[in-house]
Amino acid sequence: MENFYEKVAHPIDWRYGDIRLRKLFSPANIVKVYGLIEAVIAEAQAELGIIPREAAIAIREAVQKVTFEDVKRWEDRIKHDIMAVVRAIAEKCGEEGEYVHFGLTSSDVKDTAMALLIREGLGIIEEKLRELIIILARRAYENINTPCVGRTHGVHANIYLLGHKFAVFADEFLRHLERLGEIKPRILVGKFSGAVGIHTALGEEGEEFEDLALKKLGLGKAEIVTQIIPRDRLAELISWFANLSSSLDRLATEIRNLQRTEIGEVEEPFKEETQVGSSTMPHKRNPILCENISGLARVVRSLSLAAFENIVLWHERDLTNSSVERILLPEIFLLVDEQLSRAIRVISGLRIYKDRIIKNIWFTRGLIFSEAVMIKLAKKGFGRQKAHELVRKLAMKAFNEEKDFKEILMNDSQVRKYLDEKEIEEIFKPEKYLSVAKKRVKKLIRRIEDLLQVKIIPD
Repeated sequence: MENFYEKVAHPIDWRYGDIRLRKLFSPANIVKVYGLIEAVIAEAQAELGIIPREAAIAIREAVQKVTFEDVKRWEDRIKHDIMAVVRAIAEKCGEEGEYVHFGLTSSDVKDTAMALLIREGLGIIEEKLRELIIILARRAYENINTPCVGRTHGVHANIYLLGHKFAVFADEFLRHLERLGEIKPRILVGKFSGAVGIHTALGEEGEEFEDLALKKLGLGKAEIVTQIIPRDRLAELISWFANLSSSLDRLATEIRNLQRTEIGEVEEPFKEETQVGSSTMPHKRNPILCENISGLARVVRSLSLAAFENIVLWHERDLTNSSVERILLPEIFLLVDEQLSRAIRVISGLRIYKDRIIKNIWFTRGLIFSEAVMIKLAKKGFGRQKAHELVRKLAMKAFNEEKDFKEILMNDSQVRKYLDEKEIEEIFKPEKYLSVAKKRVKKLIRRIEDLLQVKIIPD
């Protein structure tokens, strides 16, 4: 018997993504969804007297008996996927099979099925996105009193708050969740309006059954369409995925940078008992989870181009979008799901090395307090521009002579005219600068608690 791993070619078949999503986008499940839609259509048409009630009952019963193998046998013969489903159902209905797919075109079934698959898939994605937001918010609160170095251009810039770093990401992912809520009404829609989208087959009756069938399926109605639902809607969803994927990449990149040996402030989970970091360097503890997140983002972003290309179709439709979407949807769902799962694992198990964080604050011998010195001098009447130039020169001197910045200030006559020893000492206390950051972190966490109905800040 052929081994499973001798048949699969794509990592989403076995390596990446939630098993629930693999089952959702499996050929067998897609055929099952097509059958469900045909049954619901028949029931709606029967309720309105378009087809006999007995036909709807027969179609519903037949759909439950149809297998993927039945459909595959027909498709191999007639070379049409939806007509294969129709024939497979019809052959199990007897005479009532003449009413299967009544007044429809293939895209009525396929586009509506796509919406159902997307709805279920988004439920899984949203579940994990919410979990990640909550974990980031908890990390923000846990580190609300932890000062650290803020870096711009990769260079030490100013005193910062580790809790705020986590909060920035929590807020970013919260925006993705909000965006998803905004686009769902445009994405989760179906259509049963026939060959060119205007019910040429069934007229006003078609309009009635379309409304009823979509209501039964819990979908909105794409009212102004051609043979297909225009693909700008799908492109919007794929763009959302690419945007989310890029934020996950940014989060992973931040951790990868902070894990670098020279910085060493955080580290992704590593199983010391068994995990191997290198085939030749036994000491290695590489950020492979985060690197995987960043790598998958490159693929996900590239998929957005295909989605935009699919907007451009001939007249009332052509088929160039179809092959793309067979690849596009399962790939983007499973890859982004994998990114989310890994991000949850990383943030949940992230090691934070606070001693190293404190050491790094003083790595530049106090230079990150240069802005505070400049502002203090300006407030004392020295003048902002003059203070900037004086502090810049003193900072360069401290850097070049490898001296403590505070010592340079203490020994500068111009500085001492405006600032006494106690005032200079006070400038170099990191906790002085974090009150606003702490308030903002708490405000965001309260918002997350309210929106996601979760408790993070203890009473």
